[in-house]
Amino acid sequence: MSIQTNLFINNEYLPSSTGETLSIYSPSDDSLVSDQIQVASEADVDKAVAAAKAAFHTWWATPGPERGRIMLKFADLLERDAKKLAKLESMAMGLPISVSTRLVHSPAAIWRYYAGFSDKLAGESYPPDGDGMYKIVAYEPLGVCSGICAWNVTHILAAWKMAPALAAGNTFVIKSSEKSPLALAAYGELVKEAGFPPGVINILSGAGAVGAMLASHMDIAKIAFTGSAGTGRLVQIAAAKSNMKHVSLELGGKSAALVFEDADIENAVLHNSDNFLANSGQVCVAASRVLVHESIASKFIEAMKVAFEAAEKGMGDALLESTVFGPLADKKQFDNVMRFLDESKADGVRILTGGERKGEKGTFVKPTVLLTQDTNAKVYKEEIFGPVITVRTFKNEEDAIKLANDTTYGLGSTIFTADIARALRVASKLEAGTVSINSSYTPSVQTPFGGYKQSGIGREGGLEGLREYLQAKAIHINMGIGK
Repeated sequence: MSIQTNLFINNEYLPSSTGETLSIYSPSDDSLVSDQIQVASEADVDKAVAAAKAAFHTWWATPGPERGRIMLKFADLLERDAKKLAKLESMAMGLPISVSTRLVHSPAAIWRYYAGFSDKLAGESYPPDGDGMYKIVAYEPLGVCSGICAWNVTHILAAWKMAPALAAGNTFVIKSSEKSPLALAAYGELVKEAGFPPGVINILSGAGAVGAMLASHMDIAKIAFTGSAGTGRLVQIAAAKSNMKHVSLELGGKSAALVFEDADIENAVLHNSDNFLANSGQVCVAASRVLVHESIASKFIEAMKVAFEAAEKGMGDALLESTVFGPLADKKQFDNVMRFLDESKADGVRILTGGERKGEKGTFVKPTVLLTQDTNAKVYKEEIFGPVITVRTFKNEEDAIKLANDTTYGLGSTIFTADIARALRVASKLEAGTVSINSSYTPSVQTPFGGYKQSGIGREGGLEGLREYLQAKAIHINMGIGK
């Protein structure tokens, strides 16, 4: 199949002004996918931002129903080309084709959800009420917005950033990850076919240097970043040092799953094995710390061992429909995960199953279960972002909550119990932006997604995600004139 490698600026595909390129290798078998991915230069970034700036007032002035119609058309095109877009994602970062196909339909729903808001951006009004002033609050777009996507679920992250921004009347410059640029590059033709005017959506590729240019650009009003906590800090610093642009950050996680003694063990094992491994553990909200009540620990741990060993049999080439679990995104991510596993062995952490490479080619790591009571172990405290889960026991509810909150992250938590009162009580005490009960966490178009503490600031998804792209303007009218 053909692969689009160019930048998309002002509704045109263009090569990099410097000719710089990056290469993508298949994580399934190490073969070269493309060595012609164009890397945006500073001049290219400026050109994309200028195009978005020139298009802003026209797009904002476009009637809400018309903006919504174009967005709905784009959603239809995403679904029409789902197989192609899914294959491009699988080729680049190894997400199994069966999973990546489903994940194209989810962003289509996000685009439709926000399209519905495009003509419903209401303001507020307040009567004089003794001060002689009639007061209006209007909500207006920010201007040129930008987004930097992580590589694990490109389509969802792009939709979370672009759809609410465009519904609100903003224009956009988005950058794909250097690990997974292929699918987003293909959006350009769909952008034109949907009817977006030139400059409304611009698509860039490249590594961290391109993201730094966007974070520090003086004509960008808002930047939304998904990625590591370390890079998120740099984005926030660059934003503050440039023009104090609005920033939203969706960063790392070390989410906890709490399995109480009355939990349905079969259900808890399913969500902490197959569901946890759905993208080979490369999900920021994946519950990679499992805390299980000591009274059921032996039974639960043995079931987890069986489930992870079975999952290994489902690993394979990302482009095969029969593959359930794929490789890690690239060699760098593979090396990072293996380094964690090597250090865990040196630290005396017990490896219940897995813990090593699978196969001679590709970036496959066997699904791994680690057992440790040491809360200072690196594999217990730090985000691994791979098919590696740690299990630890707890004594009671208070102990479980304390252990769950003992982290610098706060993206998600899951609770497994048959007692709904306990579930809600514990949920209220967890320091996390998302909580799921008796299930692994799956984002919804209707609810906000984001974290507490060092898991980020701001929210994506739901009404909160739309508010991230609006600013309030207060207008006061003196009603006493002419009396």
